[in-house]
Order: sequence, then structure tokens, then C-alpha cells
Amino acid sequence: MTVPDTGVRVEPGSFRDPGNRVFHRAGEVLRGLDERSARDWRALSASDLFRDLTAAGHLVGTEELVPTPVDVPWAAVLRHDRIPFVSHPYEWSYAMLRDAALLHLDVLRAALEAGFTTKDGSAYNVQWRGARPVFIDVGSFEALRDGEPWAGYRQFCQTLLYPLLIQAHLGLDFQPFLRARIDGVEPDQMRRLFAGTRRWRAGVPTHVHLHGAMQARHADASSSDVRAQLRAAGFSRELALATVRGLTRLVRRLDHRPGDSHWTDYQRTCAYSVPDRQAKEDFVDRAAAATAPHSALDLGANDGRYARIAARHAAYVVAVEQDPGVVDVLYRALRDEGEGRILPLVMDLADPSPGGGWRGVERAAFVDRARADLVLALALVHHLAIGRNVPLPDVLDQLAALTEPGGSLVVEFVHPDDPMARRLLANKPDGLFPDYRWDAFEALLARRGRVVARAELPSGTRTLYQVVMGG
Repeated sequence: MTVPDTGVRVEPGSFRDPGNRVFHRAGEVLRGLDERSARDWRALSASDLFRDLTAAGHLVGTEELVPTPVDVPWAAVLRHDRIPFVSHPYEWSYAMLRDAALLHLDVLRAALEAGFTTKDGSAYNVQWRGARPVFIDVGSFEALRDGEPWAGYRQFCQTLLYPLLIQAHLGLDFQPFLRARIDGVEPDQMRRLFAGTRRWRAGVPTHVHLHGAMQARHADASSSDVRAQLRAAGFSRELALATVRGLTRLVRRLDHRPGDSHWTDYQRTCAYSVPDRQAKEDFVDRAAAATAPHSALDLGANDGRYARIAARHAAYVVAVEQDPGVVDVLYRALRDEGEGRILPLVMDLADPSPGGGWRGVERAAFVDRARADLVLALALVHHLAIGRNVPLPDVLDQLAALTEPGGSLVVEFVHPDDPMARRLLANKPDGLFPDYRWDAFEALLARRGRVVARAELPSGTRTLYQVVMGG
């Protein structure tokens, strides 16, 4: 079913369930439901399950528009609370993915106990309010039919459980596996990764090898045939609940702590003196207060020190850091504090998340999601311009593209004689970066905005700028 051109923008990532579709109109996030999905929604919305999940913050706030708008061809239309920033699972740390899996299982367990189930098991059904996961796929709930298995089990394994197994048991970062395939890690790939003695590690025999064998056994059978066989075998809600409880115990056991790296203890190992750090914090605080941003981006956030300063003045902050272990430490701290306004993400800014999925737009690219009123680029430019060989004008073009017109860019220029810059330059051929100079940098800034504040740190080798973009 298509939506006519009435000022409605259909969400590109919402099409796989023909019974409902998310769209946007006049700044609102709406969901259209067909007749069957509308019946499922009304049963859900009248239940204690819906009230309990919503009150706990586990399910996105949702209400039905009554009467149904006449200009959209759906049996019912829902309005959802807006998620401040949409992220993708391959941008999460290990603990984030694990908490998303546990939320998914908690929601499913509560649904089964209340006589419902969920049609999907995808990691993409979870988003974040800061460090708090929230289930967003309200259209996934339907009445439980006894004797039928959980339809989302395969998706759950491929997008949540398998990535957790890969990192917990093999020590490999899961993010590249999820970024490579929108449907997650295939069972065949898992069987190759967990061959030999690895096949006996926790969760692998049942959810990798047995799962794969069952899929092969029923490869030629229709889904209705498989359901009929399960009903005949006595599959019940109690067995489904036992499966969910077993998965929950497994995921809780799969805790993985990041190892130490240079960046996990950055505040101790970095080159900043105490006066430099204090001057930098004061500059960022003043710039954030002057901007009074609704949204802020901290690019190269490291341990989140400056994201926290921005959060004193911004409604919401997205803190982006390349090192997954650093993001994991930051997320755990924010989660333990109950922080709902800072979202940490794993991102290589020289290789940010591209568009993906169907036609390359089912999952939006980071640069298409991430415009903010305040952008912090602290101790970042030299890593991109020298460390990654990105031309300095291109670095500033990207920072400008991420900053809303009239918003502020707070950027730090690390001079060529700074110890960190010298370390990076030592690995490069002489004369490769003749334009990496403070005067060239200031000229480039002036072409992209209006410098409203400037401060040289006491060490004399780093300069901070606040630039109002487009001015």
C-alpha cells in the first residue's frame, strides 16, 4: 500500500512488514496500520502490558489518532514519541548491544505472559534515549497463537545473539559484521567461525549448530507446515517462555569487558597540562552556554568529558568515538547514572556509517542524520588531516556540513609543533602537509563562518575557536 503525496514522507527503513508503515508528517512520527494490524494494536493498547511497558520506558510512547486522518489510506494511524537521534546497531558498543538484546527478551517475555508475541526480533527494533534502550516497533505485537514458535528468533540470532557470541567468545569487534549485512550474521558464517572445539562454547551448540541443522531440515517445508509440526509436537506458550528465559540467562552470561588501550585512559595519558585542560573546559562551557543548543555533537568524544559539559546546556548530545572499548566504558558509566541525554556511539569519522540496505537508503548514512546546533571537534582535526591524510579544507567542509546554519562549531587546532602533531608528522614524508598551519586554518574557517571566540591554551601549541556557521 502506498501513501499519496499529501506532505507525507515515508520512512525508507519501514517497508518489510506490509501490515504497517512508519511515515513523517508536519514533524510527527506516524505509523499506518492495515485492518489486521489495527486489531492487534487495539488489543495491545487496551492491555496492562502496553501500560506497564510504556510506564517503565521500555516501549516508545504511542497513541492512536482518532478519528483516523482521511488523507492516508490506513485503517488506523498511530503517533509515536520522537526518538532524539536514530542510530544503527553497528554504531553501538558491546554493552549497548547486550542491553538491547536483554530489552528485546524482556519485552517478549512480558508479551508472552500477557497473551501476545512479537513478529520480529531485529536489533533495529531498539533505539536509545541517551543510555536507555527503548523498543520502538509497536507494529510488531500480535496475539499469541498457541503452538507457534517465535517468528523473530532467526532475526534475534543474526542481529543480536550472534554478534554478541562473536565478541564474547572470539574477541572480535562485532560492528564490522553488522555493518556488512543489514540482515546480520548468517548461520553458515557462524558455523565456520565456531568449528572444532569452539563449537562447545556457551550458546553455540544450541543457537548456532542445532539452529542451522533445523533450518537445513526444514528448508523445503512451508512455514505453515513447520508450525503444524510444532503444534503436533506439543509446542506451547510455556515452552516459548522457557526458551526466552534460557536466552536471557545466556545473554547475561556473555558479558565482555574491553581491554585497555591508549584511549581508555586518555585523560591521564594525553598531553594536556592541568591549566590547558581547565582553559579548554571553560571555553567549551562558554561556547555551549552562548549557543544554547537543542542538539549537540561531540566528534572524537573519547571519555565524554566535553559531551557532559555540552549536556549542561543542550537538550541532547550525541558523543561519537572511534574506539569501541572507550565507548563501552562511557556507556556503562552513563547507564549507571541513568543518563537520558547523552548517546555514545562507535564511529570512525574518516569512514562514517554509509547508507545501507534496500537502495542504499533503508538505513540512513550518519552524515544524513547528524546535523546539530553545536558541534565539538576537539583534538580531532590533526588526526583526520595528518593521521588519515584528509585535506584540511575537506575536514572543515565536513564539520560545516554537520553544523546547522547559525549554529556553532567549536574546533581545536593542534599546531605542527605540538607533541601529538609532531608524533603524527614523524610517520609522514617531509613536506606532505605544507598547508597544515594555523594561518591557513584560520583562513579556511573565515570562509565557512564567523569566528566569535578564540583562545590559545596556556601551552601555546593549541588554539580553540568558536565559529558561527553560515554567518
